[in-house]
Amino acid sequence: MRASDEMTIGNLARRTGLAVSAIRYYEEQGLVRPERNSGGQRRFRRSDIRRLSFVKIAQQFGYTLPKIASLMATLPEGRTPTKRDWEKISRSFRRTLDEQIQTLEQMRDNLDGCIGCGCLSLKICRLYNDQDRAARLGPGPRYMMGDRPKDLD
Repeated sequence: MRASDEMTIGNLARRTGLAVSAIRYYEEQGLVRPERNSGGQRRFRRSDIRRLSFVKIAQQFGYTLPKIASLMATLPEGRTPTKRDWEKISRSFRRTLDEQIQTLEQMRDNLDGCIGCGCLSLKICRLYNDQDRAARLGPGPRYMMGDRPKDLD
């Protein structure tokens, strides 16, 4: 690693907005792998800014650290990831986001109607879930989970 590509943990913390303790934790989780200088101090790559920024974004979308680690495991070690490397990881990320968007739109569109939960407390439930027919599809709010009354036919 060239000296111009090295960063101290403090510089990395300032650039990413993360606490030093968080960066150390992410290091323990294998999300970044700094090298050590002759004095034993951590030296991070400039590309670790992007890696840790990705961690922050992925966490905002509900990804767990093990899931983030598995996505990042596809990135190369020892060299800065290229645009092509990030495109590969982003395709998987995009698929998940598209699914989450679809789920959120469905929830938004159906929130004020029968959700297929089996409570049968709304008059509309007598139309869409008479006698709790949705229970045949499984437990929980079946219509919010993607099932439709037509699935019972």
